Amino acid sequence: MFTGIIETLGTVTNVVKEQENVHLTIKSSITNELKVDQSVAHNGVCLTVVAVHNDEYTVTAIKETLDKTNIGKLKTADVVNLERGMKLGDRLDGHIVQGHVDETGTCTNIKDDRGSTVYTFHYNSDKNNVTIEKGSITINGVSLTVVNSKKDEFSVAIIPYTWDNTTFRNLKIGDTVNLEFDVIGKYVARLTNL
Repeated sequence: MFTGIIETLGTVTNVVKEQENVHLTIKSSITNELKVDQSVAHNGVCLTVVAVHNDEYTVTAIKETLDKTNIGKLKTADVVNLERGMKLGDRLDGHIVQGHVDETGTCTNIKDDRGSTVYTFHYNSDKNNVTIEKGSITINGVSLTVVNSKKDEFSVAIIPYTWDNTTFRNLKIGDTVNLEFDVIGKYVARLTNL
């Protein structure tokens, strides 16, 4: 479990394809605190640490993960949002995030809004994922509040701190992002569709 509060950024230093899998090596300031078998969210995708060496660690993404996320698009020198698993008893500063991406979305607009930046995203609502205004959404692992919700589209407003300390500062119109919809909202939507 995660909170969607990004702990730090990491840089992809190596990408190795092996059959249907991709092994990503990441350089990060938290590497010296990691050990094999730990879960780390990478742009919101929960991946298991399989090796640690000096200031770099390696994770493996399988075909299922590559098919449903933007992880397979990462290349050397790309920067990713990182969050280690939540500790029992810690404060929940964001919202409950599983690290299981529901689908990808596309950034369709970026607008400066006098102190914040508003990002708009398109997604496929045919997959029964929904957003509601003032509800939670996770974009590339970042816990955010929906400020505008429409069918197949929603917006979020990013404060300067989030822009400075996550990969949002690198996001461009047309980029693909990982979306994890609010876990409570997913269950409510499923129950009402039974």
